[in-house]
Amino acid sequence: MIVGTAGHVDHGKTSLVKALTGIDTDRLPEEKRRGITLELGFAHLDLPSGKRLGVVDVPGHERFVKAMTAGAGGIDLALLVVAADEGVMPQTREHVDICSLLGVRRGVLVVTKADLLPGLGDGWLELLEAELRSLCQGTFLEDAPLVAVSAKTGEGLDALKVQMEAQVDALEQDGAVRSVDGPLFLPIDRAFTIKGFGCVVTGTLLSGRLSLSDEVSLEPGLAGPLRLRGLQEHGKAVERAAAGERVAVNLLGVETSDVRRGMALVRAGELRAARVLDVELTLLPSVEQPLGRRTRQLITIGTEQVEAVVKLLDVDALRPGETCFAQLRLAQPVAAVPQLRVILRGSRAVAGRGATLGGGRVLTLDPPRRRKGSAAMLKELAAADLEQRVGWLTSQAGYGGLTEKELFARASASLKELTRTLETSAARGKVVLVDKEQRRFLAGPVLTALQQRALSVLDRFHVERPESDGVPREELRQRLGVPHDKTFGRVLTPLLESKAIEADKELLRLPGRGRTYTEAASSLRVEVQKALSTAGLQPPLVADLASKLRLPVPRMLELLQGLAAQGSLVRAGELFFDAAAIATLEQKLVAFLGEHGSITTQQLKDLAGLSRKFLIPLAELFDARKVTLRVGETRVLRGKSA
Repeated sequence: MIVGTAGHVDHGKTSLVKALTGIDTDRLPEEKRRGITLELGFAHLDLPSGKRLGVVDVPGHERFVKAMTAGAGGIDLALLVVAADEGVMPQTREHVDICSLLGVRRGVLVVTKADLLPGLGDGWLELLEAELRSLCQGTFLEDAPLVAVSAKTGEGLDALKVQMEAQVDALEQDGAVRSVDGPLFLPIDRAFTIKGFGCVVTGTLLSGRLSLSDEVSLEPGLAGPLRLRGLQEHGKAVERAAAGERVAVNLLGVETSDVRRGMALVRAGELRAARVLDVELTLLPSVEQPLGRRTRQLITIGTEQVEAVVKLLDVDALRPGETCFAQLRLAQPVAAVPQLRVILRGSRAVAGRGATLGGGRVLTLDPPRRRKGSAAMLKELAAADLEQRVGWLTSQAGYGGLTEKELFARASASLKELTRTLETSAARGKVVLVDKEQRRFLAGPVLTALQQRALSVLDRFHVERPESDGVPREELRQRLGVPHDKTFGRVLTPLLESKAIEADKELLRLPGRGRTYTEAASSLRVEVQKALSTAGLQPPLVADLASKLRLPVPRMLELLQGLAAQGSLVRAGELFFDAAAIATLEQKLVAFLGEHGSITTQQLKDLAGLSRKFLIPLAELFDARKVTLRVGETRVLRGKSA
């Protein structure tokens, strides 16, 4: 588990951590010079029972709330630090708000600089405690124990450790331990280079397990797959790590300059960065005015802070203290998982409390644009069982579907539960396995609708192009917008087996359709055939013939292809020849080779009486038909002709 400090600047958070752990978390020269924490600091603490906690020390200054929020996202147990000589201050209040919005469950109220209490007058501690109790009323800290400590004299440190131990035990009994069965999700809060080892990233593992053998990605930006060179917890090398632990990861082949705070380490192929999020959003009671239906705000998610358009669903305004569903459209992609907490920050501070407006939790990743009435659906989704969530997620994914890995990252369930649910849903036809190798699933209704759409597209094609034999397979896939070939195959197979469609090599058509000609089309075909019959072995280019007959080139090409499929014409390269002229030349060629054994290009030119423009495609045509075989600079008979 992770314990984190919270509280106003210069209230002794870093000194407290050093007194508890022996580790000075202020590592930057400017922090040493100014005597305040500017960046996240990290340590570890061994409790009397032997349990080891990761420690995150956060900045307290208002200017560094962004960094504070990045560190607080992984905190399980908060130490709310208040200096005895100053009491509750603006960032004390804002940090309580942020920890509450991030879902921190338990904490301890820590009055630092206790060595100053005797000089502050009788009853001062009681007054300070009353102020703290008033601040924390209605929050996770309402019943938190209070301990007065002095980093200078050591007073109260042992009592604080005892209280921390009790709170950790309570968290374990409450089942508040982070899920090791969830998708791997490690928000990056720091990246640096170690000479001889390369890039190292650190963070709090919020979900899942990580081992040295895993292939990972850094989202957004470095999809990988990336390999691990080393893994550490609290400075000690380990083979694997689990959710709720501070880890350092040494990555192979990654430049530190390509990594930044805000990225997240995820399992390769499991999770992609999202630009849109459905969220459940709560506005703090202390906010001075309602949040409008559509506003632009700063969002902190994981260790990233990004601008977003916040669109409320089904309410015109979110009033202080109220909760609603909303959709966030982010200025840039961010890594996220369902149930991850978000913080909403405004552009100006509320007097005495900071700029934090509210927060909530992520429900879905990259959903479609929401319209009026969506809140009811999201409410149902939030309470749905796993089978319903899987059905909804695969339906939302459309024709692309989702792999089992991708579903695991979105379904808020263990992999074992998900696999069992997918098997049950597939047996009921609610989902369909369309790719066994990638374990890709489509929603059953989506597949059915896709098959019906394929029939409609074919019907429309036959109406628009009655002379064509059918739609090329790849053209039909593109018209339908199916991104994966195996999914397209799963669409076609039942239609072919039921004879709803038929295939002719690479062409697909409806039974009894194709090669239907109107009177006008038949007349055109006769005219085209006559022109090419007259041209013999010196046909015009397609564009020239189209211009002569005053037809668009695509329409002319369609007529030529139809005649070639019928056998009236023969295509050689980009030219279409009269089939009878080709047959006559072939007879001459076979007779010549039967007498002479071979033929040079010049001899073939003399035999046909053609220029190279026509001769080369014809020679290659006879090679392709296996009439001739090229041997060096000559051709000989082969196959049946020989």
